[in-house]
Amino acid sequence: MPAEPLVLLPLLLLAAVRGGGASGAEEPPAPPARIGVIGAGIGGTAAAYFLREKFGRGVPIDVFERGELFWALKLCSSFAGLSTLKSGTGLLGVYSGEEIVFKESSCNLRTIVKLLRRYGLDPLRIYVWVQISLIGFMRIYCHQSRDLAFSTNEGLLYSIGWDLVLRMLNQSMGENLKKKRYSQKFIRELVTPVTRFNYGQGATVNSVAGYASFIGVDSGLWSVEGGNKLVCVGLLSASKAQLISGAVLSVELKTQPKGRSGEPAELYEVTYLSETGVTTALYDILLIATPLQCEIANITFQNFNPPIPEFSRPYHQTVTTLVHGRINTTFFGYRDPSQFDLSNIFTMENPKIFMDSIVIHSPVQKTTAPEPPLSLTIWRVLSHEPLTKEQLSLLFVSYDSVEEKKWLAYPRYSPPEKTPPIILHDRMYYLNGIELTTSAIEISAIAAKNAALLAHHHWYKKLDKVDQEGLQDDSKQSSRLGTCVSGWDQF
Repeated sequence: MPAEPLVLLPLLLLAAVRGGGASGAEEPPAPPARIGVIGAGIGGTAAAYFLREKFGRGVPIDVFERGELFWALKLCSSFAGLSTLKSGTGLLGVYSGEEIVFKESSCNLRTIVKLLRRYGLDPLRIYVWVQISLIGFMRIYCHQSRDLAFSTNEGLLYSIGWDLVLRMLNQSMGENLKKKRYSQKFIRELVTPVTRFNYGQGATVNSVAGYASFIGVDSGLWSVEGGNKLVCVGLLSASKAQLISGAVLSVELKTQPKGRSGEPAELYEVTYLSETGVTTALYDILLIATPLQCEIANITFQNFNPPIPEFSRPYHQTVTTLVHGRINTTFFGYRDPSQFDLSNIFTMENPKIFMDSIVIHSPVQKTTAPEPPLSLTIWRVLSHEPLTKEQLSLLFVSYDSVEEKKWLAYPRYSPPEKTPPIILHDRMYYLNGIELTTSAIEISAIAAKNAALLAHHHWYKKLDKVDQEGLQDDSKQSSRLGTCVSGWDQF
């Protein structure tokens, strides 16, 4: 067939140019026999998705999950093929423990005027800072589109020009704002309620988490129709990975003969508790996408030298309570219930306040119109401890159903922060260390892709793609807002 040489010749020439025509060129390693991922939240399922992208169809990928797929997600899900819904709207108020000290207006312009009158330019300053930082943050997507990976969390942040962020990890949000001469009223009445809503913690969180909290209350947020947990389901389906239901008990480093040559190779033996009992499986590459904290994933590591370090950072308990009832407006200082029009109430720090926030719970399906605040509707209450019957009676005039879920949602932030390593062993990677900077779904997805790229580049020895130098300088030079980026700290 004469067409074949015409097709093969360019390929042969290309191979000769790349390999220099040397007959002794090193053959690329065979693909890994199997890859394991521990954790089926957004980090784990996104990691499986990106691993499939890099390693191709032929490599088996197992994803371990001891419970149901993580249910509290707020991630952009375009790559999972899911429909989206606008997040719940409605007016916001800040409760001091005695009264509503600040309340939004239905007109945005009026709200801006009220903010400026009460807090001066502080709201504008923090808005500008957040918007500029988001522009800098977008650079990580450019790096990852070029398949660039980073072996440390600090290196990842530094690559996008966030050397300032590394310093901010050593300072609380409150300290950071005081240094910039933000008013105490603004910190107490707006900043602290926002951080309590997002992380259940006050302005003592590190500055990175504090500023990220303001992204979490932006009006442009949205969710997935049918429930945000479908993001994980969609990612897992797209990755063609096998979901294994079972709690991982231990990971042991094993040395066994592998391949036709029988040369010894290091493998990771995962021991897990399945429905049929204790089971083991061997993996060439292992990604850990669950916090290595004993109350969340009590995994022991065996036969590693040096030993895998222990990560003892405690996680903050959040209790989510869904209540179908009518809210008690007098509790929030409204003598006339007809004047109450709030759908979202954040709280200041006050020993008398037993909750972080109470908001109307947005439906996961499309509806014609939101329920008015005074009707019988579903409210979501976030608190540190389960609500007592007395507390429920204070919040609601009447209610007919209550559902409660405790979860260790976020690290207990306490600057100065130092993130754990990404590379725990040669081909074992830890995704959740970046949570000590800030905990957000987008951050988990970025950590997942970074770990998948690291695994791929290490396996195929593409080390020129790892920890490239000069990225921060390139980012600043290519940004039209370089002068603004270099002056972030002035805001």
